Amino acid sequence: MLSAEDRFAGATNVELSEGGREQAQALSKRLAGQPIAAFFASPLDRTTETARILAQPHNLPVQPDSGFLEINHGVWEGLTRQEAETKFGDTYLKWESDPYNFAPEGGETGLAVAARAMPALLRAVGAHAGEMICVVSHKATIRLLLGAILGFDPRRYRDHLDLNPASLTILDFRDAMEARLTLYNDVAHYAPDGLAIPPMPGGRLSKVWGDGKG
Repeated sequence: MLSAEDRFAGATNVELSEGGREQAQALSKRLAGQPIAAFFASPLDRTTETARILAQPHNLPVQPDSGFLEINHGVWEGLTRQEAETKFGDTYLKWESDPYNFAPEGGETGLAVAARAMPALLRAVGAHAGEMICVVSHKATIRLLLGAILGFDPRRYRDHLDLNPASLTILDFRDAMEARLTLYNDVAHYAPDGLAIPPMPGGRLSKVWGDGKG
């Protein structure tokens, strides 16, 4: 899986790994008793499969929405971060300093992702007012949505927010315009007994923090 190899794989349609399936199954068990009314997902295979695993105990279909796609890294797709920095030095530095407003050739800015993902989220929330829904998306897209909803500086989303695979983040919407974050990046379901303490972070999010991952 490209993400495990620290390669740019936002728009690349890689399959869910066996480890990813196990994590999704664990999260599915955690959510099985919740009154979830609808499941939405990015249409890429890895997110669609994850959403189907989560939706199975509820006997509900998964509704694909391209608004929840991961950020497209253009000509960097499939490259490691070191390869991208070596081959596209000046461009990479500009992206590293401001990924919200700058994108590699053929790719998307963080601003473009937020502009398509936010309407998708508000459509889903608006269609299920007062109900619980589940959205399966991607690392950058989720962080950009949170930045837009909670008022973080979106230019620093890679520096200030990390996210684990198959983690659980919960937003409580009072209405389509007001939401609060009640749980973030929780992976308690990773442990066999479901009582795990989230691990201490390993790789860092960007060069601000050290190794430039994320």
